[in-house]
Amino acid sequence: MITPKILVFAGSTRNGAISGHVADNAARVLATAGADVTRISLADYPLPIMDEELEAEKGLPANATKLARLIATHDGVLVATPEYNGSIPPLLKNVIDWVSRVTTDGARPIKPYASRPFALCSSSNGPFAGIRAINHLRAVLVHVGCDVVSPQCSVARGQEAFDDTGEFRDPRSRDVMAQVCETLVERAKLLATRVDA
Repeated sequence: MITPKILVFAGSTRNGAISGHVADNAARVLATAGADVTRISLADYPLPIMDEELEAEKGLPANATKLARLIATHDGVLVATPEYNGSIPPLLKNVIDWVSRVTTDGARPIKPYASRPFALCSSSNGPFAGIRAINHLRAVLVHVGCDVVSPQCSVARGQEAFDDTGEFRDPRSRDVMAQVCETLVERAKLLATRVDA
């Protein structure tokens, strides 16, 4: 049985972002569920605003290819998104759009999204837990060809959701996160589409 490699990142790069805490929590739960976890920050992969004229003039940004390679060399991905004005943040949408443009890595064809399992989490400071953002994110990822698992974890009142160790205070949130992570690990084992780096 393979040990699935799972990539984890948040849709915000702000220090102390709730989505970052959610991603950290998910990374720990995924490791407990038997995954080999890579936790990254999108701050390490800055990208210009998606622009086809810029792409035609200068080619794909190197960081778009690096992110596409990271996704392709993992068996699954977990994304924790905040909610901005009822939708996903521009940083996250920009990353998804640029990576969707990557079709080669050097001379090798690459399909970073095709049939790759993704799991989704959302968060907000309010009572609605980023549910609008997670639904928009699901629609975008399905459109680009990802296999988005059904369970999802949405964290309401995020500033109060975690204890000093970074664990959820609410047992229900712990149970939901465990279900999301276990589902992603099992789907990743089943599909196992990663390529060698």
